[in-house]
Amino acid sequence: MLEQPHFGRQLRKLRLERGLSQAAVVGEGMSTGYLSRLESGKRRPTGRAVSYLAQRLGVEVAALTELRAGGCLSRALAAAASAPPGTDNATALLQAVRDDEHDDPVGRWQALWLLGQISDSRGDYEQERVHLRELIELSDLIAAPDLQVRSHAQYARCLCALGRARAAEPAAVTALTLARAERLPAADVMAAQTVLIGVETGLGRLDAAERHVRELENELLPTAAPQLAAEALWIASVVADRQGDHRTAQSRLEGALAQLQGGGDLTLWTRLRTAATAAALQMSPPRVAAAERWLGEADVVLELIGTPAQLQEVRALRAHLAFHQGRLDEARTLCCALSSDGELRLPHADRVRLAVLEGRLMILEGRVDQGVAALHRLGQQATDARNLDLASHVWQSLATTLAEVRAPGVGSAVR
Repeated sequence: MLEQPHFGRQLRKLRLERGLSQAAVVGEGMSTGYLSRLESGKRRPTGRAVSYLAQRLGVEVAALTELRAGGCLSRALAAAASAPPGTDNATALLQAVRDDEHDDPVGRWQALWLLGQISDSRGDYEQERVHLRELIELSDLIAAPDLQVRSHAQYARCLCALGRARAAEPAAVTALTLARAERLPAADVMAAQTVLIGVETGLGRLDAAERHVRELENELLPTAAPQLAAEALWIASVVADRQGDHRTAQSRLEGALAQLQGGGDLTLWTRLRTAATAAALQMSPPRVAAAERWLGEADVVLELIGTPAQLQEVRALRAHLAFHQGRLDEARTLCCALSSDGELRLPHADRVRLAVLEGRLMILEGRVDQGVAALHRLGQQATDARNLDLASHVWQSLATTLAEVRAPGVGSAVR
């Protein structure tokens, strides 16, 4: 038989599922006060009481006395934690969260955090946002500063992936402010500050982003773990590039990659190389040779263990690389292949950059009006959303492509 308080929780759940009041369940054979004490876990049930309640609820005795695997959050968490690599635990974990009685907020937080990570790996950022929204509420309920900081920081990352940089800023600021106020470990402070730098860069606030970068370099980077240092240096390289300091951007990017030369976290190792590829291709001028090398290194691993979202990211980067190497037909083929995938799992900024590439190809293929209209629409959308870094990329791409079309000797090559 289930011990209390589990018996009481299961009893209450079955009663509520049937839409019954306590008075309707007890009938003439039991008092509502006794039932209330059973449900609250303050009284242990007798065998006679269990049989009577099962009859009144129209269920087998086992429904009251045995743990239900699908509805036990602790069991689902244990299964997820002990599962072999590659096991899909999302369905069982999500069902356990739905069945949960909210009696263990810490366990629920852990389950939702895992579900958020699964959604992020699948490129399902909207579902991740839903999980993270509840995580923030649970963190406040638990009143655990470390969980509050991590929930807000990841929520800001997720909103950025959805293209909502303005909405992400308050969450990023809250994460950093709370991490400092509660004197959390340097790793939490650094993670929150890195997120805020990314948000500020997306909003075009490069001076503020650079100030945070300087704080990282002076206070936290010297003693940071390689994984955190790599991520911080990567986002710092983006800031330097946007400021036009390409030498510093290159130095920071190479420093980020050097942090993980010895292996370690293979997921981060590949993620950093795809991020470095994207950063290199966005530099002015693009570092095409370095991008090709880094993408090739990541591709070897991702072809074996990559998720559908990661494989789409690699394909998009290959399209950008082919464009910068002058292989326009290959770039177009890769873009078409991504479109035929159905649902794009890329973050918002990467989807926009891919759409920009398609617009540039239209112009260079001779469909100038169509390409210009597409790029103009993308630029206006990014400007209206105040994603100034993205807007700058769109408008600059439009101007550069039109200049290439009108340059002497180029027009004859345009179909």
